[in-house]
Amino acid sequence: MQELTLSPRPAKLTPTLDPTHRMELILSTSPAKLTLDPECQPKLPLDSTCQPEMTFNPGPTELTVDPEHQPEETPAPSLAELTLEPVHRRPELLDACADLINDQWPRSRASRLHSLGQSSDAFPLCLMLLSPHPTSEAAPIVVGHARLSRVLNQPQSLLVETVVVARALRGRGFGRCLMEGLEVFARARGFRKLHLTTHDQVHFYTHLGYQLGKPVQGLVFTSRRLPATLLNAFPTAPSPRPPWKAPNLTAQAAPRGPKGPPLPPPPPLPECLTTSPPVPSGPPSKSLLETQYQNVRGRPIFWMEKDI
Repeated sequence: MQELTLSPRPAKLTPTLDPTHRMELILSTSPAKLTLDPECQPKLPLDSTCQPEMTFNPGPTELTVDPEHQPEETPAPSLAELTLEPVHRRPELLDACADLINDQWPRSRASRLHSLGQSSDAFPLCLMLLSPHPTSEAAPIVVGHARLSRVLNQPQSLLVETVVVARALRGRGFGRCLMEGLEVFARARGFRKLHLTTHDQVHFYTHLGYQLGKPVQGLVFTSRRLPATLLNAFPTAPSPRPPWKAPNLTAQAAPRGPKGPPLPPPPPLPECLTTSPPVPSGPPSKSLLETQYQNVRGRPIFWMEKDI
């Protein structure tokens, strides 16, 4: 029979179950305390397949990265360290230059490399805007590219083509640096004018001093073996067609047939009901938003030029 004792002190409940196994339970106004006899505590077998213990901290998560494995950021090139070099003098950079141009104008890689391989001091000449690599042992970084060709019948002019700057570096002054370098390069070799075409960068070239001009014909190749008279034989522009003339339908004497009376004359032409607007006198006004030239796809082409 179990025995229960009550007293003013904290209640003490002592159940008697077995002389060898006794569990003592104490009730108090303080936080409850449960004491188990070590001999009565169950023993749980440990399994080697049990998952390891995982503890979650309610505080903010903190992520620590080993500094040795952090990726290194490539610093932006400095404008003061840029150089302009011909492609044919740095053949190890042909692939990088081809990738830069193809990123703007996709084209067959073999065709692009072949075009760059035609660069020479005798023109056409491909120039690269280079930035030194952060690692001194590595090759320079190709930042920009432009191509220079001679102009037919203008020995002191050059045609600028394929002007491009790396996408990640645009809007930071590298395009201006490239164009200014082209002017220095051309002026040092005796040229006094640059020509170029653009579809949507009119305002950029205007800020550099370029103005709207007339189309010119660039020479794809030049050779000392070809006389100038042979090159001049190629037309600079398609020859204009003679103006179309309407047939004369005025009354003429009708031919007499072999028999019968002569045919009556044709009726007079009707008067034109509309009059064409008068042709404005003086040179046409040039606008940076309008051009009379288009490419084969119908896109407007702005021809621009600058005296250097």
